[in-house]
Amino acid sequence: MTGNAVRRVFRFGVFEADEASAELRKQGIRVKLHSQPFQVLVMLLERPSELVTREEMRQRLWGTGTFVDFDHGLNSAINKIRTALSDSSAQPRYIETVAGKGYRFIAPVSQVTPAPAGEPRPSAEESPDLSLLSTPGELPAAPRKVVVTLLVLVQALYLGICLTALANLPEVSEILVETDLLPPRALMTLLIATAAMLIPVRLYLIAAACLGLRQLPDKFARMFPALLILDLLWALSPFLLIHHVSVGLALGMCAILVYLPFAQRSLVLMYPQGR
Repeated sequence: MTGNAVRRVFRFGVFEADEASAELRKQGIRVKLHSQPFQVLVMLLERPSELVTREEMRQRLWGTGTFVDFDHGLNSAINKIRTALSDSSAQPRYIETVAGKGYRFIAPVSQVTPAPAGEPRPSAEESPDLSLLSTPGELPAAPRKVVVTLLVLVQALYLGICLTALANLPEVSEILVETDLLPPRALMTLLIATAAMLIPVRLYLIAAACLGLRQLPDKFARMFPALLILDLLWALSPFLLIHHVSVGLALGMCAILVYLPFAQRSLVLMYPQGR
């Protein structure tokens, strides 16, 4: 390997694979993984979302002149990697088996700059994860049907809220006139514009979940910041029902809608990317 190659550090979820030291770490804590399975893992991390064939692995790791039981060795290596990652072949979050062909690493992967030689690596205790958002490694594996069903129901709820508001624009206009926050015309324009943006997004997410789009978590991660802002704006939508419900009930519904974008994000992270 070249000098640059052996210094690569791959990061995915709560894991980090340091090629130079041949170490796999989870939140800074080393996870036991022998040399050959680690090399198989590196091959997959080099080409995320791409199929790495069994023949490619045989030639690179076992050599063309080897006479060992390659199939048993590779199967054993993949099983050890899955054990280290707490992954499952039935509900893959990291490694997908492509029957009869090879394997595909299906989680997002990034390469990071390793710490300079001699500089101590911070442990999990020294550098705790202060993020309030869940990471893939923190979430439990769940049956595909459950995750997809819940994700679709969340999108259907959001879709229903937008369509209901648009279907009752005269009544919504009357409610907005009663507010003193912004001019009613500006509020109405904001409502219609954001609904027009959100409806196609909801339909896209429903279709992506139902059809098993492999890159849904990665695509959702890119749209999440903007989508979060819009979802939090629409968390106020229960007050559009103020003529039909009490203020207390509207406030409670708002609290649920404030939480829902984060629950939606967790569902997408739990989304099984393999077919």
